[in-house]
Amino acid sequence: MLIAKQKRRENIAEYILYLWQMEDLLRALNFDGAQIYKTLVEPLQVDENIKKQTFAWYMGTVQLLQFEKKQQSGHTSHSLHLIADLNDVHLYLLRKDEKYAELYQTAKPSITDFGKKLERHEQSELELCFHALYARMLLNLKNCEISMETRQAIEAIAKMIAYLSAKYLRYERGEEKYE
Repeated sequence: MLIAKQKRRENIAEYILYLWQMEDLLRALNFDGAQIYKTLVEPLQVDENIKKQTFAWYMGTVQLLQFEKKQQSGHTSHSLHLIADLNDVHLYLLRKDEKYAELYQTAKPSITDFGKKLERHEQSELELCFHALYARMLLNLKNCEISMETRQAIEAIAKMIAYLSAKYLRYERGEEKYE
């Protein structure tokens, strides 16, 4: 919960990826409250009130995954709505921001290739980007070898998403106008 709050304030893309990671972690713990508390809450070096709030946050995520019937796979509507909001900014920036349009054109072939590999034609390009970034994160956690071509493709996507994320937060904070 504490990390999620910080990521939400600082980087919307990292926040989304963190949420996805927590969903998978909760699945790995079989949504078992005792295991969640023992593994994720008990080791925290915070006061008991924060531990209670953190545990409630995890269990709220468990309830949401169960309510949305995503116990086996998939992501909560919360994170998907955030990606949809980001997609609106993405479309806006493509028309209004030359630097972003260049980043997108660089990443576009990789996004297309990744979409073909996943065979997920119903997803937006932006959602595909998040799946690519999440896949890279999982491969890194597993210490899997990643080809130079794949690293370059993910790097192009990561640069685009980093720029988009920064713009999104600037708009959200009112530091820039989004029309």
